Amino acid sequence: MESIVFLGLSLQAWITIATVVSVIIVLMRTRIPPLVVFLAALTVLVTFGIVTEAEGMAGFGSEPVVVHGAFFVVMAGLMQTGVLYWLTKHLLGTPASYRQALLKLMLPTASLAAFLTSVNVVALFIDVVKLWARRLGTQPSRLLLPLSYAATLGGTCTLIGNSSNLVIAGLYADQSGRSLNFFAPLLPGLICATVGIGLVLLLRRFIPSRQSPEDSFESTSDYTVELLVPTDNEAVGQTVGEAGLQQVQGGSLIEIVRFDKEIISPVPQDEFILGGDRLIYSGQINEILELKQTHGLVAADHHVYSINEIDSNRKLRTAYVGFGSTLIGTRMSESNFEHRTDLVLVAVARQGRRVDMQPREVVLQAGDTLLLESPPKGDQEIEDLTRGSLTFFDSHFVPQMGRKTIVATLILIGMFLLSTFHVVPLMASTMLAAGAMLIFKCCRMERITKYIEWDLLLLLGSTVVISTAIVKTGIAGSIAESVLDTFGHNPYVVMAVMCLIVSVISEFTSDVAASGIFLPIVYHQAIALGCDPMPFVVSLMIAVTTSYSTPIGSSTHMLIYGPGGFRFTDFLRIGIWMHIILLAVNLLTVNLVYPIH
Repeated sequence: MESIVFLGLSLQAWITIATVVSVIIVLMRTRIPPLVVFLAALTVLVTFGIVTEAEGMAGFGSEPVVVHGAFFVVMAGLMQTGVLYWLTKHLLGTPASYRQALLKLMLPTASLAAFLTSVNVVALFIDVVKLWARRLGTQPSRLLLPLSYAATLGGTCTLIGNSSNLVIAGLYADQSGRSLNFFAPLLPGLICATVGIGLVLLLRRFIPSRQSPEDSFESTSDYTVELLVPTDNEAVGQTVGEAGLQQVQGGSLIEIVRFDKEIISPVPQDEFILGGDRLIYSGQINEILELKQTHGLVAADHHVYSINEIDSNRKLRTAYVGFGSTLIGTRMSESNFEHRTDLVLVAVARQGRRVDMQPREVVLQAGDTLLLESPPKGDQEIEDLTRGSLTFFDSHFVPQMGRKTIVATLILIGMFLLSTFHVVPLMASTMLAAGAMLIFKCCRMERITKYIEWDLLLLLGSTVVISTAIVKTGIAGSIAESVLDTFGHNPYVVMAVMCLIVSVISEFTSDVAASGIFLPIVYHQAIALGCDPMPFVVSLMIAVTTSYSTPIGSSTHMLIYGPGGFRFTDFLRIGIWMHIILLAVNLLTVNLVYPIH
């Protein structure tokens, strides 16, 4: 295939271009998870011999993957020993006003995101932000959006702050043979973060106020109804399936309360009905009440099923469907989710409002909030069962503070010092820190897998392989020359054009994907222009995270989308101004810090 040449590129190069373009289009236009898209692209590249099997496997052992994997173990140690809990408790404090809350929130968030990754910090602070919102009498969305912006801004200051930074650093090391300093993007990133925080404060009145999804579930009796089975009812002695009482017009049976207070939930089709049973239904109340006429049921004396008064071993919990959830596009009635987890769906809210139809027939979307009846299991067990499907609002973990808290902190500091002063490379320092966490028992081996995001590791590995294909087939050099022919050989213009293109694409695709595709091109442009690649690389590193206008361009935006009850267009209100201004600040500061020649 290498002998077939068209427009100066081999057939393998054209197949690679078609694959990369397809990846971008699929990520922008469909809900297919990025991991699936990239693994499919990797399969195409290996099948056509564009990359060898060894090169395909090498991507999963590359520096970005290893560093991330090791850092997940470090994060497990920080979480289990209470380091992160202590930081959350002592850094944020209690604000007296909304403006003060923004400052108290954004400054520590940006600082921590530089060292603990932006996604981890946002996940850590979501519950605190919701508590602040209640105290200040405002909606969580007014604080969650600044939280996400601050974490993204802070993450640009170090190599480990954002996943895309590590991808760019690893690919740069492969291209140049030189490793980037841990704080390589610090000065430009710090200036961008300062300007970004100032913009949020200046434009705070444009931050959307959306009803909290949890507020949609304040009164459970509004969407559950309890009906009593008289002792002389003809359904007594039949199963719920035989009596036609499982799936009914407008709703479904979610539990049975026996006369002796035994609770059956979920209710199987072969469960027998006894006289005096209380049948709890969720869904459209008016339609469900017709069962009194059609099946001879009667209203119960009182509604025992409320959000606060339930059997002590059972409770209602709220959770949201995140981007990439396996539940997106499905109906509960068509999946085995309830059977697998013993959870029962009671109601669905979308953008802060309850969906007015039978819950189990709602086609779930990213950002939907679900009210679920939780079985008598530990919170951690339920969250493990639902991993990849749901994220719970009321997830609380209070670790035990002690000697290991100090040990874990020292390990983290040591990791940063070893890398910063070039005692060992970043990959070695993170692996040493992960090993130390295990040796000193700061995290338990059996619980580590909970903290490892396998999807992200596979995505990173696939991105590195695609980047290898772009370089190997000559695409990077060809595109670099084409851009130079179009826009001239002015390095500042070329840098601005590439940063603009990558920042726009990042709004609609993964920043990790954009960084892997564009780094080889930008690097070849710098070499062709006879410039130092450093300003091109650092400007790309910041530009690829300048995705403030859509919720899908940033992992932190995806995390807050459900808890904030946001609409897709909410991010445009100040996000578009953040994007334009910070892109300009990025180009200006990078060229001041890193001379182009």
